[in-house]
Amino acid sequence: MEKYIFELKMKVRDYECDLQGIVNNANYQHYIEHTRHEFLSSTGISFAELHRKGIDPVVARLNMAFKTPLTSQDEFVSKLYIKKEGIKYVFYQDIFRLPDMKAVVKSSVETVCLVNGRLGESELLNQTLAPYLNE
Repeated sequence: MEKYIFELKMKVRDYECDLQGIVNNANYQHYIEHTRHEFLSSTGISFAELHRKGIDPVVARLNMAFKTPLTSQDEFVSKLYIKKEGIKYVFYQDIFRLPDMKAVVKSSVETVCLVNGRLGESELLNQTLAPYLNE
């Protein structure tokens, strides 16, 4: 069982669907990115403030497995947990349709940090995210 540490409920908007009447695959990336940003915001991390300090977390790799499509007006919950692997933070992010909790997307997002334009570690991020890591 995954150890989710954050979740965000959302609803499909009509314009996110394609001709088939299902959510266009690119929109799932928006959903997981929004969830990641909301999680980081909940920990007190501001991307604008990090950038001013020369710290830029960026996505290095993204893997998504599509399980069940969402359709217009579907409600869903996006959940995540996080692990640290070397200098990478890996966000495991899954989306479930509500109310039946059917798996929609299973994903992993590897992020790295650029510090003053160079690949490196951010002590600020390390300290802030340490309590949330799943070992």
